[in-house]
Amino acid sequence: MKKLIDFARYSSIKIGPKVEVEVIERIDPAYEELFLVGGANNLLVSPTPPPLAILGKTFDFIQIENGELIIGGATATGRVVSFCKRHDIAGFEFLSKLPGTIGGAVKMNAGIKEYEIKNVLQWIRTYEGVIPANELKLEYRKTDIKHIIYEAGFKLQPGYSEQLRQKLLKLRTNQPKEPSAGSVFKNPLGDYAGRLIEAVGLKGKRVGNMAWSEVHANFLVNLGGGSFEEAMVLINLAKKRVYEEFGIKLEEEIIIL
Repeated sequence: MKKLIDFARYSSIKIGPKVEVEVIERIDPAYEELFLVGGANNLLVSPTPPPLAILGKTFDFIQIENGELIIGGATATGRVVSFCKRHDIAGFEFLSKLPGTIGGAVKMNAGIKEYEIKNVLQWIRTYEGVIPANELKLEYRKTDIKHIIYEAGFKLQPGYSEQLRQKLLKLRTNQPKEPSAGSVFKNPLGDYAGRLIEAVGLKGKRVGNMAWSEVHANFLVNLGGGSFEEAMVLINLAKKRVYEEFGIKLEEEIIIL
């Protein structure tokens, strides 16, 4: 089944063409050649993206089974937090206000500070079957997972903490309100991408209707009608300036399609 998605509305950065994407409702290796867009919260979609897909309602679920929390890849992170609050489950507080789906969160080992998906992940299910978390390369904001994540199993531990949720939310108060795709670059070891971008004078730098945020320099914001081309000019400019000034190669955290 196909679905027409307007990425200028669907994606969090509000950039991209209208594209027909495949809606996946069953586990099938044939879908592996498609790129899964999830909630499109860390994506920058070009006018000519590769073949795309999203997981359908079949994979939007949360259940407690055999002492584990099992979550479908299409399930929104906000829904997971609500479920954990209701059932007094600890370890997912950091997902609050972190947009997207659980599949996307696992794929990029989403987190904030020391709180990451890898701390609670037990296994994932791909078309190859169940793969234990200890066989996955889970690193800072990345994994080596190449296949579609249809569902995942997590530790079921009691002790949901509203206090922790509020504390982690405060760490996000310095994020801009305009449409963005979250942090553009990963933080280099021992430093911060935002600090480096600011240090080379690019904080607030605007090209057309895209700009490096005045609130947080590692956020690329859409000021209204921004384009893929304008975004890429700013991304490449930041990489060039930071490398020239500090000899540091910034690595994208967002995915450019």
